[in-house]
Amino acid sequence: NQLSLLEEDDRVFTEPEQTGEENQTDQVQSTKKRKRTRQEVLNRDLPVKIAFVDVENKLCPHGHSLVLVGEKFIREQLYFQPAKLYREEIHAHTYKCVDCENVNGLAHLIQAQVPNPMIPHSLGSASVIAEIIHQKYEQGVPLYRQIKDWQRLGVNLSETTLANWMIKSGELMMPLYELIRKSLMAQSCIQGDETPIQVLREPGKKASSKSYMWVARSVRKSPIQAVLYAYGDTRSGTFAQNLYRDFTGTFQCDGYSGYNSLGDSVTRIGCFAHVRRKFYDAANVKGKIQMSRPLKLLDKMFALEREWQHLSPRSRKRRRRGQLRGLLNKFWRWIDQADELPKSQLGKAITYAQNQRATLNMITEHGEFDFSNNAAERNMKSLVIGRKNWLFSTSPAGAKATAIWMTLIESAKASGVNP
Repeated sequence: NQLSLLEEDDRVFTEPEQTGEENQTDQVQSTKKRKRTRQEVLNRDLPVKIAFVDVENKLCPHGHSLVLVGEKFIREQLYFQPAKLYREEIHAHTYKCVDCENVNGLAHLIQAQVPNPMIPHSLGSASVIAEIIHQKYEQGVPLYRQIKDWQRLGVNLSETTLANWMIKSGELMMPLYELIRKSLMAQSCIQGDETPIQVLREPGKKASSKSYMWVARSVRKSPIQAVLYAYGDTRSGTFAQNLYRDFTGTFQCDGYSGYNSLGDSVTRIGCFAHVRRKFYDAANVKGKIQMSRPLKLLDKMFALEREWQHLSPRSRKRRRRGQLRGLLNKFWRWIDQADELPKSQLGKAITYAQNQRATLNMITEHGEFDFSNNAAERNMKSLVIGRKNWLFSTSPAGAKATAIWMTLIESAKASGVNP
């Protein structure tokens, strides 16, 4: 019954994931942040326009002509140029060969080859559709709210038109989407997660029923970064098996049982953020945290992991075996000796940890993985923030388009590319 860290929990949008930093017993005094310099604020590639301010009268008080001897820098400021929409009418030139016509009396007409439109019989160019995609999937602005901006720019588009553009342009990106999927599944270490979404016109299902968006991504230590979203009408293990059908390697995820169907070719690694979340909730009594022994041990482990996060996988694995394993053994000894009631908050946390014991212990054998699955959770958070605004997908085609565009955008972000 493992739930997503994002599901039915509004705190995820205002607080960081729980990794031990938010309730350290020894609080470090906050230091005043250094103010950023002008060079750090402005992008070096930003175009520069130089403006000169001249004197109104080029005569001195005695009536003599002034001679320019230099200039002085006064200040700099930013200017914003609002977006403009314009129509492009495409015309094709037609030519004929006069010489051939003189020979046989027939007019040989040759017309310029016009490039195919992005979407047939549509006003939408690549630039317009890219802006709609950016506003919806990066900025979280739903289509019905974008319509007013387009009206102010001079075009009265309907929400149905915009939705169709998202779907049809997404279909054009399917080859790239499949290449990203193929690249990701060829890696040896990946992470995964899933979260509910609502699709109104799902065949054979009520509009209020849950569908799911799945995400798989490279580990942060991977030289090739990819993030894949996949839409499914179910959370069953069968979908997980199909999604990861080409993957053979090590996979980090939460304790959801649907991942058990991945088979022996996949090695599972657990997520300590999910474990800590349960002990943190058990320690939260009327808004005050009463630090328990397992929670303190987990915080120490997370503190060590923060120190090691920039190390190479090999160095991190060595430190985990040397320092983390001792804390982990103390944690499991406390778990084995605990006699809490199974249905209490602490008892549920203990049961969850015991069920994930084998996968959690695997962390000491793999330096490529972080201590938690938070990287995948953050990618899912990007989707959930958008979901809070656009609420649902009308059709499965719309949900698939969302998966395609979120894949391209988040893969670009993970790779350090401007989406």
